[in-house]
Amino acid sequence: MADREEQIYPVQFSEQEARIKNVRSHPVTLKFKDVTYEIKTKKRSGILIGDGAYSKSKVEDDSNAKVILKGITGIVQPGEMLAILGPSGCGKTTLLTALGGRRLLGGQLITETLMFTALLRLPNTITKEEKINRTEEVIGQLGLTGCKNTIMGGPFIRGVSGGERKRVSIGQEILTNPSLLLLDEPTSGLDSTSAQQVVSMLGAFADEGQRTVLMSIHQPASKLFYMFHKILLLSDGNPLYFGKGNDTMEYFSSIGYSSSIAVNLSDFLVDLANGVYLDDLDEESRKDVKQGLVLAYKNNLLNRLKEEHKLEVDHNNGLTRYRQMDKDTGQWPTTWGQEFSVLLKRDFLERKHESFSVMLVGQNVVLSFLCGILWWKSSINHIEDQIGFMFFSNMYWSLIPMYNAILTFPQERMMLTKERSSRMYRLSSYFIARNVADLPMELALPTLFVTITYWMAGFKPTAGSFLTTLLVTLYNVLVSQSLGLAIGSMIMNPRTGAVLGGIICQAFLLACGFYIRTIPSFIAWIKYISQNYYIYKLLLGSQYKNEDLYPCGTNVSCRVGSNPTIEKVGIGNEVVSVAALGLMLVGYRLVAYIALKRLRETK
Repeated sequence: MADREEQIYPVQFSEQEARIKNVRSHPVTLKFKDVTYEIKTKKRSGILIGDGAYSKSKVEDDSNAKVILKGITGIVQPGEMLAILGPSGCGKTTLLTALGGRRLLGGQLITETLMFTALLRLPNTITKEEKINRTEEVIGQLGLTGCKNTIMGGPFIRGVSGGERKRVSIGQEILTNPSLLLLDEPTSGLDSTSAQQVVSMLGAFADEGQRTVLMSIHQPASKLFYMFHKILLLSDGNPLYFGKGNDTMEYFSSIGYSSSIAVNLSDFLVDLANGVYLDDLDEESRKDVKQGLVLAYKNNLLNRLKEEHKLEVDHNNGLTRYRQMDKDTGQWPTTWGQEFSVLLKRDFLERKHESFSVMLVGQNVVLSFLCGILWWKSSINHIEDQIGFMFFSNMYWSLIPMYNAILTFPQERMMLTKERSSRMYRLSSYFIARNVADLPMELALPTLFVTITYWMAGFKPTAGSFLTTLLVTLYNVLVSQSLGLAIGSMIMNPRTGAVLGGIICQAFLLACGFYIRTIPSFIAWIKYISQNYYIYKLLLGSQYKNEDLYPCGTNVSCRVGSNPTIEKVGIGNEVVSVAALGLMLVGYRLVAYIALKRLRETK
């Protein structure tokens, strides 16, 4: 396991500097000793029946677990920057995850993205003006002043470049002046100039405030390599070197691995980690090289590292745990109300590009007029047409909100996990802000739909009936959205969630009694847990009473309540329907919240 310890050094700052620049003013010494990580693999067994196919297959536990990390030891002091090198699959990211235990928002400007982070993560002892100044300071440190008013961008919106996006991501972490910073390949995908800017900025960040910085990096250029104070080289989970960057070549030369020609040192190290020396690609030779390097590490470096650990323990006698210090200084940097306000504003800004789009509004308007034309001036004389429209409206405004809601939390899972692990906000403030931010567009589109279709379709021309129909439709949207949130938060897989949601919704719609009037008793109970059943009853009640008459034959009038479809569903008991829907609305959202809370607890 990794030990994280902290020494308190005397630091002299003015009151304002202490509040802004040294939220965490305690340098951290990161020590990790014999870090090992393994996973159990499974194998499939069965009867071979030809063409590589298996019958009666089953999964069995494999007795041989796969070891990802094999006893990694090291120590990084305040003011030092450690680079973890190695080929793909060597265990760099796994090590960082083990040590740290732990998406950018596309619709916001760079300044807004960093400002929201500052408002959420910096404590109330710092004023809002000071938080704004801190944001501007970080933007300057990151070299983002020229593009600070540029939108972050996303899959369908052009925004900042990849290098700028990386720097913003780093800026979100350094805003709070963390004593310890762990970064997974912050230079991947960047050109050499952008990569140098990022590493140079991180080096300055470590030096100026005695912070401890660790990062994994795949294959840095020569100029970058010498910016690192220490290097950890991994190969198949084994450590091959841990020490000062400037001593790397000297060490490998001393154990018989040197290069007679000028090469990029990082290329040379990665080749060694792959078992390639002097361009010998023979498999047996590569295996021998790896084994030799692992043995050399154990014989030449491991004992020295363990001795450094002992000396550091003696020197830091009586230290306080880093994580315990966090708990003692207060659980949350801001109040619940502040969190909710900032998150709500952030969600509004993020969603305005995807929600209030010309495409969505145009699609809704076209559909509304199409329905209005198809049901043009229908009346109680065409009662089957009218109840058909009610069923269509019921179905449409349950399916669309549900499918949209299913995607909500799976799409934000990475962002939520990252921000919650940083203790940026409470889950309750995030959850309620996310629900409230969805309301404007979720309610605006069905309002537009009902306003257009109601009068074109020839329903009761009274304000009361219109408002009732509108409110029932909006109620349908909210309950269906609640169901989608519950499914999405429990499944956390958009494709699986959409399939499950489709099955549930179709079962609910079939149980309403529109398609079939004689439903087997053993399955008829489904209608009582279907929001579509209660919505259908309320929509019928908004237009008809049981005693109303409609033409049911030549010179024959019948009571609306005796219509076969309406009789099966029934008109009346509005209070029961409203109460049942209210229980579903609250219950589904409560299930969604509990599922998100469990997601956090299992991380």
